[in-house]
Amino acid sequence: MFAHETTLRIRYAETDQMGYVYYGNYAAFYEVARTEMLRSTGISYKELEEIGVMLPVTDLTCKYYQPARYDDLITIKTYIREKPTVRIKFEYEIYNEDGLLLNTGYTQLVFVDMEKNRPCRAPQIFQERMERYFGT
Repeated sequence: MFAHETTLRIRYAETDQMGYVYYGNYAAFYEVARTEMLRSTGISYKELEEIGVMLPVTDLTCKYYQPARYDDLITIKTYIREKPTVRIKFEYEIYNEDGLLLNTGYTQLVFVDMEKNRPCRAPQIFQERMERYFGT
């Protein structure tokens, strides 16, 4: 299993009239978390695209428990529990500064060969970076 944490400060523009984070922003928080998670392995989304592989989202699930508010510092815990092959599933837990669980969710993405516009296996360099978390 691969686990990673990212922290973000909630900006005013991310809130609604009630002062709560607008529900649609959670998908963007997930994107930041998974991008930073991948970056921590030494390979970024940008580098994957440069070698001809993109990762479109195929599934998104989001469950709200408590609202995040303006100026909250949130922690997004991100997990990859299964070794990625053609698909990769990221699971998320979002907590506030008091450790209160605010939100959970997941996204599933698929590796796509940009030239063929078809699903493909994760690139070798990506698989090598995942070995320390899942073995060979």
